[in-house]
Amino acid sequence: MRFVIQRVKESSVTVDGNVLGSIGKGFMVLIGVSEDDTKEVADKMIKKLIGMRIFQDENDKTNLSLADVGGELLLISQFTLYADCRKGNRPSFIHAGGPDMANELYEYIIAECKKHVPKVERGEFGADMKVSLVNDGPFTVILDSADL
Repeated sequence: MRFVIQRVKESSVTVDGNVLGSIGKGFMVLIGVSEDDTKEVADKMIKKLIGMRIFQDENDKTNLSLADVGGELLLISQFTLYADCRKGNRPSFIHAGGPDMANELYEYIIAECKKHVPKVERGEFGADMKVSLVNDGPFTVILDSADL
């Protein structure tokens, strides 16, 4: 599983011209699910995400979590995080989780995050989404379950 976490001042996701989700200060997270991922893997990733201390404290040190700053989450599914670009110029996505399994884990992640974060917004699995954001910093962190 891979999370690309961007600390944002604001972010939104639109499908067919309709805003599906919108947040202020918080994290916009792109979520990639691999063929080997499970709810146990998702739990580890969620714990790391929720505890991530990348907001500045009063001494300008990245020392505060989402909870510390009243931050919000925008969670976006993105299978292309499992692009394999080793051969040729056209990426392969054979290691991305199948749609049914990946969607089930995406929904699980959303539900679990809602237990910890008051405002959790989302995209639409499999849709052609337009994501906008104001990256704060910029500050972007990549979490890969293979590294946890």
